Amino acid sequence: MAKNYKIQTLNAISKLGLSRLPISYTVGSDIAEPEGILVRSQNMHEMAIPASVRAIGRAGAGTNNIPVKKMSERGIPVFNAPGANANAVKELVIAGMLMSARNLVPAFKFVEGLEGDDESLHKQVESGKKNFAGTELPNRTLGIIGLGAIGGLVADAAIKLGMNVLGYDPDITVEAAWRLSSQVKKAASVEEVVKNSDFITLHVPLLEVTRNMINAERIKLMRPSAVLLNFSREGIVDDAAVVAGIAAKQMHAYVCDFPSNALKGQAGVVALPHLGASTQEAEENCAIMVAEQVSDYLENGNILNSVNFPNVEMPRESPFRIAIANSNVPNMVGQISTAMANAGLNIHNMVNKSKGEMAYTLLDVDSDVPQSVIDQIASIPGVLNVRALPTDK
Repeated sequence: MAKNYKIQTLNAISKLGLSRLPISYTVGSDIAEPEGILVRSQNMHEMAIPASVRAIGRAGAGTNNIPVKKMSERGIPVFNAPGANANAVKELVIAGMLMSARNLVPAFKFVEGLEGDDESLHKQVESGKKNFAGTELPNRTLGIIGLGAIGGLVADAAIKLGMNVLGYDPDITVEAAWRLSSQVKKAASVEEVVKNSDFITLHVPLLEVTRNMINAERIKLMRPSAVLLNFSREGIVDDAAVVAGIAAKQMHAYVCDFPSNALKGQAGVVALPHLGASTQEAEENCAIMVAEQVSDYLENGNILNSVNFPNVEMPRESPFRIAIANSNVPNMVGQISTAMANAGLNIHNMVNKSKGEMAYTLLDVDSDVPQSVIDQIASIPGVLNVRALPTDK
């Protein structure tokens, strides 16, 4: 039987996602001392996060609105939902390519500005439509920077549309590489992609190494007809450089999901109001994924899709389980095992994994673990968080 954990929601979270939490949980926006937090876009950097919090779930892929480093220092995993909104973003990328290839936005604005009766309107349409002649997608080259869940789907869709695909991702995972079509030509650098593509789409996280990835120097390498698409993160593209590049005819257009004053009203720019994951299906998928991940962590200590912890899953083989988050330092497992042995406790099963500076250990024990042993483990230098997770079975 599930325990009565308290979950605070900082944004409107899909009801379908919340329904995946055990019915014994208390869920709401005004919760005191919650064990878990579910969030979408709210900025948590200036928020006082209660000491009671054990896990944070972001109903989306990016976690820039969450103080991940501070949570790591407290031994708190931050979960996200990679791939849950991938189809929604993929569809918007394809829509962006079509909007730019067929000049749909300026054509629409042209029609909206017409005046006169229908006969006059038709004459103006016939004389003006030549200004909006576009290109078709087959045989054009789409360059994809970032070949994860979204980039892979975009590649598949582009291939089905008859496009050539050039991809670059130095950090591609084994799983993503297996999913990637053999028709995707591998590029050796960002520069190779921007030089040789008619359309360039970005699907990378915002890190210091990716900030202003598309800058004035790389824009100079583009084809004058090139279209840049950014449905990834604000900050990956230098807005001022893009506006200057379009004005200098170094590139043709920019379609993005991140409006700014530098982009508003600029020729060749289509800036949408952050619609990438704004579909009912994507919101539900993200909420379902993080709700299940957070509840599994609270109940069983299992970790899947955490941005700051390793993936750790261990089937229950005992009603008594200990979960330990610690700094990734030598002899930690030895000290934990010694504490258990000195208390006469038998470890039935154990898994230990690390991710960067963070390590995580699950222990199934044959008997109940006294609070004194929990306190002793918690006092080991480098241990950040210890939880006893007994079942009611």
